Amino acid sequence: MSDIPLLKVSGVSKFYGSRIGCRDVSFDLWPGEVLAIVGESGSGKTTLLNCLSTRLMPTAGSVEYRMRDGQFRDLYHMSEAERRFLMRTDWGFVHQNPADGLRMTVSAGANVGERLMAVGDRHYGKIRETASDWLTRVEISTDRIDDQPRAFSGGMRQRLQIARNLVTGPRLVFMDEPTGGLDVSVQARLLDLVRGLVNDLGLSAIVVTHDLAVARLLSHRMMVMKDGYVIEQGLTDRVLDDPREPYTQLLVSSILQV
Repeated sequence: MSDIPLLKVSGVSKFYGSRIGCRDVSFDLWPGEVLAIVGESGSGKTTLLNCLSTRLMPTAGSVEYRMRDGQFRDLYHMSEAERRFLMRTDWGFVHQNPADGLRMTVSAGANVGERLMAVGDRHYGKIRETASDWLTRVEISTDRIDDQPRAFSGGMRQRLQIARNLVTGPRLVFMDEPTGGLDVSVQARLLDLVRGLVNDLGLSAIVVTHDLAVARLLSHRMMVMKDGYVIEQGLTDRVLDDPREPYTQLLVSSILQV
């Protein structure tokens, strides 16, 4: 890992009137690091993810991203066009519902190819070849390249969404409950795939999940949220094996009792 952070988050807060979405969250994310944000529904983890990915503007705080030229830029001071370009090139966003991250009425190959065209690729043969390669990498048969995602199973759609996000070689990927709604056997296969791709590509990732098993498998570090606040954070194994906060202890014990 580099000794310079990829993302610097300082005092991020989001309020909805008098209700707290998230409050005073600060941390650094390092190149090649996977951070899990965990907590129950309503804890503020998705609000925080949306603020970090500029899908939601915070009430206060700053998020600085290290661009490819090495300079830090405050994401909230960028133009809308600059942020959109980041989302198409240097970032990925994997939604819980794949339909939110795919174009359901175009082919699997076109879903992957669109990201390549966004970064300037124009050679149809090369785009199709790269799309085919990525379908193979996410365990989708290349003979499905011309099929639309609506003909795919939920697990296949999620794998296609991952291919669409990773094909441009992003440095940072946001994941919102990436295994939510999938059968347990499909979840396990998807998690193994994601972990392998993250390691192979040296990606940084921020993963929101309520599933502590997902956090343990994917992440190096973990933040636990409750009522909009980060109440505990540290190396994932340390937090899960020796939780210090009563709320974290409750979360961990509830999993062990299942």
